Amino acid sequence: MTPSLPPPTDDERHHSDRLAALLTSHIASEGGAIPFWRFMELCLYAPGLGYYSAGARKFGAEGDFVTAPELGALFAECVAEAMAPALQALGPQARWLELGGGSGRFVVDALRHLQALDALPQRYAILEPSADLRERQQQRVREELPHALASRVEWIDRPMDGDWNGVMFANEVIDALPTPRFLIDGGRVLEEYVAHDAEHGFHVIERPADALMEAAVRHVERDLERTLPDGYRSELLPQLPYWLQAVVGGLRRGAVLLVDYGHPRREYYASHRDDGTLRAFRRQHVVSDVLAWPGLQDITASVDFTALAEAGTGAGFELAGYCSQASFLLGNGLDRRLQAAEAQAADETACLRLRQQAKTLTLPEAMGERFGVIGFAHEVDLNAAFLVGDLTWRL
Repeated sequence: MTPSLPPPTDDERHHSDRLAALLTSHIASEGGAIPFWRFMELCLYAPGLGYYSAGARKFGAEGDFVTAPELGALFAECVAEAMAPALQALGPQARWLELGGGSGRFVVDALRHLQALDALPQRYAILEPSADLRERQQQRVREELPHALASRVEWIDRPMDGDWNGVMFANEVIDALPTPRFLIDGGRVLEEYVAHDAEHGFHVIERPADALMEAAVRHVERDLERTLPDGYRSELLPQLPYWLQAVVGGLRRGAVLLVDYGHPRREYYASHRDDGTLRAFRRQHVVSDVLAWPGLQDITASVDFTALAEAGTGAGFELAGYCSQASFLLGNGLDRRLQAAEAQAADETACLRLRQQAKTLTLPEAMGERFGVIGFAHEVDLNAAFLVGDLTWRL
């Protein structure tokens, strides 16, 4: 544990112990071990106990991490600028689907700016698996949006029913998909499982990978034009194409925009990154032990943007572009949005906060280069959103 990270409170320990008991029960019922992805899934999403299902504050300065929408309105306004032409081309029946609405800050800021751009969707749907986060989003929408805008927002439990036209957006969602972990051992592909006993607590063991994982690792190696060495561990989402097709559902005309931290495949599986990208976050600290304190920390892995590109084009979309978050925001009006916000700021202190927000979003050592943006489109034009700093050649 990071030395400066305070220990859990008694209530937090009790909560974690309850989830640990559930995990131990699952491990026992599955013959002594469960795949790591299943452990991660339960830690994050177990009803009432998982990290995203319980009531602890997660977003913002008082939470475990800060996402781009929590910094202020600039991020959401630039995304709205990028998606407005597609919404206008699709007409008044267009819909917006957001995966994982966070604290609700994004939907509030995005709808305000879409209204200013005369590009409001008919409905704004949020697919949110966490009941706790859904309640927080609903409260924020009620309190901060006028009724005419708030009435457009709906929460759904599954992807859109039937055919639909519109846009889908997700910020820091794919990094939280429960991911399998693999190990190369003697040329074989093994998969990480989590076991539990009194002496070692939760710990990792390896078992032979199934056919889907084996094929996915070999596909990566063929694309890299090299085999991964013995002892190499990392993450891989063989189910990513199926997940993307499921969440877009019957999207017939529209665009998809995904923002997350990650790398193109050749960087993701670079030789120096031989233990993968898996880590946990708690109270603004990176925690290396992802098995510790179940339910109290976010578990996450970086995104293979090449795999995303393959999944999107495999689902029938055209790749519109891929770039850093800094390039995307600068190419979609960040300078103009900052100037407009400064013109309405109450004082110089507020102006300084706005400038700091822009710096955090764009500086390489902050979010600017660590986060990537990838877009897909079908029968609409999203290419203009990627005119600055396009990096598709690196995928």
